[in-house]
Amino acid sequence: MIVWINGTHGAGKATTSALVQRLLPDSRVFDAEKVGETLMDIRPGLPETDNFQNWPPWRPLVVETARRVLDYTGGTLVIPMTVLVEQYWREISTGLAQHAIPVRHFVLHADQDTLRERIAGDTVVGPNSWFRLKYLEPYAEAARTWLHGEAEVVDTTHLTPDQAALRIAEAVKD
Repeated sequence: MIVWINGTHGAGKATTSALVQRLLPDSRVFDAEKVGETLMDIRPGLPETDNFQNWPPWRPLVVETARRVLDYTGGTLVIPMTVLVEQYWREISTGLAQHAIPVRHFVLHADQDTLRERIAGDTVVGPNSWFRLKYLEPYAEAARTWLHGEAEVVDTTHLTPDQAALRIAEAVKD
């Protein structure tokens, strides 16, 4: 099984995913961003883009990597990854379904003011990351148009990462 934890950049996906992994027996965290980083390391570089998810190989490589890891280890993969483009989510979810891999898709949601406060106070990436800030509106648009209909929304506005992780783990165990 895959537990996909979506949400905008800075929503707490990595933190929450690590906590979910500890709550789910036989689970591992797979950071699909590393697939993008591998593509970014190709020299000469792939065509210019502002997001590696725009490269067509990224989506099937994420599917194939997840499938191969699950074939090897079994258990559950917890994948913290922002996907805000509906077509990209369809490619990934369809690819996983073609391999009969069940997916529980969660979105960590917080209101825009809360997200801005969290981004402003971020001690990992640094305060007011332009990259994280530029995805606030695309996230809001995706949430309005398709994303919240495709996932189980966990409103983290008033939750700690531990509380959000517990909600996700309990939902998966049910």
